[in-house]
Amino acid sequence: MKETPAHDFRLPTESEWEIAARGGLQSSLFPWGSYYTRNSEGCFVANFKPRRGNYVADSPTTALTMQVGEFDPNPYGLYDMAGNVAEWTSTAFYESGYDVVGDLNPELQYNAKTDDPPVMKRKVVRGGSWKDMAFFLRTSTRSFEYQDTTKSYIGFRCVRTSFRNDLQNY
Repeated sequence: MKETPAHDFRLPTESEWEIAARGGLQSSLFPWGSYYTRNSEGCFVANFKPRRGNYVADSPTTALTMQVGEFDPNPYGLYDMAGNVAEWTSTAFYESGYDVVGDLNPELQYNAKTDDPPVMKRKVVRGGSWKDMAFFLRTSTRSFEYQDTTKSYIGFRCVRTSFRNDLQNY
């Protein structure tokens, strides 16, 4: 009798998040595969702060989070990879991060302790939220927040990793 493999749930790394957000599209600006924040009918394609931030006048969908799936998914079938809430990653934020990490292992990991200085507690946040302008919704834009804080505009998406070797069951 085969056992069901055990799984470990964790935050995605910054690289994993970006690959998922791009949905297999290498050169699109946004996860939905377009260079624009509106579709061909002129409707916004994500929940974000358009224009100057007058939420009621700019769009009836902004100034609050929305139910998941209100907008179309990206090519991988993932909803809300941009807008609604930004998402935590497990990657430590470092301004020059892209300059100091390698192409084969592009992750900078550090689990800050309670008494570490604030600069060591920064984690990469991706995807933008309902309160962000379109720039933060781009698949390549990165920002940070302190790992020991909570914000109404940051959520998380879990990644499931199998930590048992499935071959041992055969």
